[in-house]
Amino acid sequence: MKVSAKINNNASLEFSPQGKNPLKGNISNEKFEIEMIHQNGKELLISRDGKKHIARMLAIDSENKKITIKIDGDRFEVKLTDEYDVLLQSLGMDAASTKKVNELKAPMPGVVVDIVVSVGDSVAKDDPLVVLEAMKMENMLKSPSDGVIKSINIKKGDTVEKNRILINFDIK
Repeated sequence: MKVSAKINNNASLEFSPQGKNPLKGNISNEKFEIEMIHQNGKELLISRDGKKHIARMLAIDSENKKITIKIDGDRFEVKLTDEYDVLLQSLGMDAASTKKVNELKAPMPGVVVDIVVSVGDSVAKDDPLVVLEAMKMENMLKSPSDGVIKSINIKKGDTVEKNRILINFDIK
């Protein structure tokens, strides 16, 4: 298995983790070799080119495959990808390829009770935008993504059908 990584969204790293010591690979197409000398909890003593370094694992975000480490006082964020991530990306199914939504549609027929934003407002994902009453219940419609309100196609008291475009966004 081959693992690839981006370090601080800059340098790329490739290696095959197979429990072998030294760990060999490439950093931005330059070969490297790191020998694990000692491990104590989240701390590693490593050697590269005969020089010893202390590497501490500060945080592990397994959901997003990110590791934050500190080596000799310098902090690095490492984003890991494996062959499955590469395959999903090639099929257009990776998280980065998720479609950004630039409009809010009515999820059901109803009456517009309130509009809590104005044209030009900056909104973040899940910010409240519109209160829609349907079947005697008030539903808060939230922003599907970060952006700026481009246009509001409704006014308070309007009756709307399902899938009517209520608000358009400029995506950030």
